[in-house]
Amino acid sequence: HYFIFLQYRLKTNTTMGEVHLWMREEVKPFEHRAAFDPAACKELMARGFTITVERMKERCYSDEEYEQVGCTMVDGGTWTEAPKDAIITGLKELPESDSALTHQHIYFGHCYKNQGGWKELLARFNKGGGSLIDLEFLTNDRGQRVAAFGFMAGFAGTALGILQWCHRQTSPGKDFPGVEPYADEDALIEYVTGQLELAKAASGKSPTVLVMGALGRCGSGAVSMATKAGLDNDAIIKWDMAETKAGGPFPALLQYDVFVNCIYLSKPIPPFLTADMLNRNDRVLSVVVDVSCDTTNPHNPLPFCNKSTTFDRPSYTVTPELGSTVDIITIDHLPTLLPKESSQHFARDLLPTILLLKLDPNAPVLTRAKDLFTKKLIESKQ
Repeated sequence: HYFIFLQYRLKTNTTMGEVHLWMREEVKPFEHRAAFDPAACKELMARGFTITVERMKERCYSDEEYEQVGCTMVDGGTWTEAPKDAIITGLKELPESDSALTHQHIYFGHCYKNQGGWKELLARFNKGGGSLIDLEFLTNDRGQRVAAFGFMAGFAGTALGILQWCHRQTSPGKDFPGVEPYADEDALIEYVTGQLELAKAASGKSPTVLVMGALGRCGSGAVSMATKAGLDNDAIIKWDMAETKAGGPFPALLQYDVFVNCIYLSKPIPPFLTADMLNRNDRVLSVVVDVSCDTTNPHNPLPFCNKSTTFDRPSYTVTPELGSTVDIITIDHLPTLLPKESSQHFARDLLPTILLLKLDPNAPVLTRAKDLFTKKLIESKQ
């Protein structure tokens, strides 16, 4: 009955009140994605939403594309002066500050799993009376996220992991260079396959890639990339719950060239690998891609992956006492490697939930997110 009710509202454009979405510019370096692409904005405005978009040079869509569909354009960073009822939307973190947050925000807050700075961020909301609908915790009745970048994160992370391995073969001892976003998936695949051919010619071998969490959304993206890059099926090792049910550590991970960690960390677990385990002359593993990127989480299952990398410096090197060096990739916004496709897929999945802000503000998916914010705000004061 609930879904019949919503379908009726969508067909009749019946509204529950005005909703003003204010899409802020992203301030995270090298971020090119958008929470809403122009097509999503056009759809929302057709449903009666008011849309304000901050100008942003680095966004994968031009300011003109948003202006052409009817969005109100304003200068970047002016969301702090937005009307009180405006809902500030974005993807990545807010500018660093201790100023009070007075609006309702929708973005990935990364402050509900005891990450570094979580209490300080929630204190800003507490000080200003604002609130957070965290995109990571918008879930349906089965506990599944309504929208996520997971597939593209796994896809992009595996591409970089393979490229890092190729670089070790073709340019040993040299730093892995910075990377720029690709126009689309085809362009990325073409480049990766070309680098693999060069690496094979230099080393006489192809890499093996182990994906942890292979059956999930993120892991599926990782497997897809490895497959489209042309790796043989037996060179793509897929681990999920069945392979990890005994609990870590997992010395077998050391037998593969590239390890891509795609698990969703929701509770304390034993480590998958430790720094001491890398001290082996017979170790094959030389590249770790931590797509999950829980670098500041106290329960990080890869404790040597303890700092984030960026697109201009995608990896850092760990030097064990024995064996070769290990390159670590811990970029926490990997989907921006393919910003347009990532933004389009995410906006498409998120749109039905955003429509509920107007059609049914008390919908369960929104209520759960609001209740979780209240719970975490209380915990942050303890």
